[in-house]
Amino acid sequence: MNPAEQASDTERIAQARAGNAEAWGELYRQYAPAIFRFCRRTMPTREDAEDATMDIFIKIRQKLGQYDSGRPFSAWLYTVAANHCWDLLRRRRVRQDLETGEIENMPLEHPDPGQLEQLIEHRTSKQVRCALGELPARARMALVLRYYAEMSYDDIAATLGVRRAFVGVVLLRARHQLRDALGERGAAHLAAGGAT
Repeated sequence: MNPAEQASDTERIAQARAGNAEAWGELYRQYAPAIFRFCRRTMPTREDAEDATMDIFIKIRQKLGQYDSGRPFSAWLYTVAANHCWDLLRRRRVRQDLETGEIENMPLEHPDPGQLEQLIEHRTSKQVRCALGELPARARMALVLRYYAEMSYDDIAATLGVRRAFVGVVLLRARHQLRDALGERGAAHLAAGGAT
């Protein structure tokens, strides 16, 4: 975002804080599509993502006075969105056995870096979304926060409620799980006679 756009955002945020509905509408129109895409990647269904997007913007409007203008607005917005989605996923599922079961035996060596990229590259976004949907909530959220929202390890740790040092382990395991899900899905798809 260039300085002129940042100044425009800052002005709109100040106007929205003052109760200007038009300024709030502009902020919503600017950021809602990206937040919906973020929610779509973290939530199991499209309807859940739509509901989460609306809830997030209701929260944002209520908490706009708490926004620290020294921080980029989009970073604050993604943090609120990530926390909201994570809370929803946590409430829906009691910890999955998968998070601590078979994964404990999973090797911690890094997969071939090109292998995961190749698998993702040759899949449709729907196939990747389905594979993400098969992952435990924490793994899915960690991948989306890191690779879609481009959050730092510190921000991911704060959002997931884990120590920063554990974020790397969560991401490593999540990448293994995603690679396995994409590999199995791709093999099944090819066996059914489909093209990638």
